[in-house]
Amino acid sequence: MKKTLSMILALTMVFGFAACGGSGDSTDKTYAVEAGSAGEAVATENGWTVNSVIDQSTALMEVASGTSDAAIIDLLMAGAMIGEGTSYPNLVSTEKLTTEEYAVGCRKDSDLTDVINAVFSKTYNDGTMEKIANKYGVQEAIIEQPTDLTWTAKAGGDVEYIQNKGKLVVGMTEFSPLDYKEDGSNEWIGFDADMAREVAKELGVDIEFVVIDWDMKINEVKSKNVDCVWNGMTLTSDVQAALSCSAAYCNNAQVVVVPAE
Repeated sequence: MKKTLSMILALTMVFGFAACGGSGDSTDKTYAVEAGSAGEAVATENGWTVNSVIDQSTALMEVASGTSDAAIIDLLMAGAMIGEGTSYPNLVSTEKLTTEEYAVGCRKDSDLTDVINAVFSKTYNDGTMEKIANKYGVQEAIIEQPTDLTWTAKAGGDVEYIQNKGKLVVGMTEFSPLDYKEDGSNEWIGFDADMAREVAKELGVDIEFVVIDWDMKINEVKSKNVDCVWNGMTLTSDVQAALSCSAAYCNNAQVVVVPAE
């Protein structure tokens, strides 16, 4: 069975869901959201005023600077970025809006999806995925994977295309603890970044991380600017209709972040 949402519940307690800084009418607030994100979708569905920005880190900056009243971001990012001892100690999470799952997006009918699922299967069951998850504090969010999945490259498929060019190109944005750089470093690290390296190793190719406009992620994949998008991508009906998606690998939620009172 899937891993429980114990991490989400624990973070709920830490950041004071439905208790800290959450008073006031939602319709009177401007919410900073990442363009093309699940947070933007839930705000739009509720008829809230949104300030769409390039990524979730910028959404937090908008709240910290006072140019937006609140932000809607992923719970996993909130756990890494807000509260005592983080980059934004004066921001708190007040409300969980949704629960969701992450997956990797590839081109329609891509055999790369099979490779990713096989790597998920192998790394989950040999403990590698949990070891990587522990490194970034997301171990309670990972989802159990089936055993013994395999893959076979299709003639003229994406796997052949990637192996011929010798490089797996991954589209992403800065999103701690999944994809980010430490101060003074040019190396992308994080749970998603390290798992993507496992796929590149399986394929026998190098890896390149490309920062994209997340709102244009589907076009980036279809145009072959990137081979996949791997950045805490929420499984939605729109995404599943446009892309071939991997198995879900991580649980998440969308949360509201506001200044602490």
